[in-house]
Formats: sequence, structure tokens, C-alpha cells
Amino acid sequence: MSNNQHKKKNSFSYAISGIIEVTKTQWNFRFHLFAIIAVIISGCYFKVSTSEWLALTGVIGLVLVAEAINTALEYLVDLVSPEWNELAGKVKDISAGAVLISALIAAITGLLIFIPKTGLL
Repeated sequence: MSNNQHKKKNSFSYAISGIIEVTKTQWNFRFHLFAIIAVIISGCYFKVSTSEWLALTGVIGLVLVAEAINTALEYLVDLVSPEWNELAGKVKDISAGAVLISALIAAITGLLIFIPKTGLL
């Protein structure tokens, strides 16, 4: 195996390790994974269109990426500032806020797609 192939293999391993870490340590990430399962089941049941699947996939990805970045920022802040620091707290609050924004966008997207299919509107 060439040095370049070895580096690519290692970078993929590190990425998988990161996904495992965030899944094992972050309750909110696991919650979103269960929500994804519910969305997939609902999407199959209601036979959502290709464009609706695209929208759902996009917002699902947005939420998972936001959660992962939030976790990485929390770890970094804890490393740099192990004791309480107002600015460190703001960094954590802002990154958590980004997750909330992405989750709200995902929820609105889901409601716009699924509510009409239920006959409630």
C-alpha cells in the first residue's frame, strides 16, 4: 500500500472514530438518529416524492453535521479553557444554538412534507 493510500485509509478511520465518539457520548445525537428512523419509516409509509426525500435528507444531514460540530467545539473549548470562562460559555451557547436552528429547520421541513399527507390540512 502506498503512503498516500495509507493516509487516506487513516483519515477515513479517524472520521469513523469521530462518528462513533459523538454517537456514544452525545444523547442529542442519538435522539436525532432515532428521529431519522421515524422520518424514514414515515417517508416510506406516505410515499414521499424524490424531491421530498431530497429535502428530508438535506435537513437530516444539516442536523447531524451541526451536532457533530457542536460536540467538537465543546471538546475544544473544554481543552483550551477547563475552568469556567464567560467567553468559552458563549462559544458553547452559540454552537448549541446552531444545532437548535438546524433542528427547527428540519422540523418545519418535516411538517411541511408530512402534515398534508396525513389529511390534517
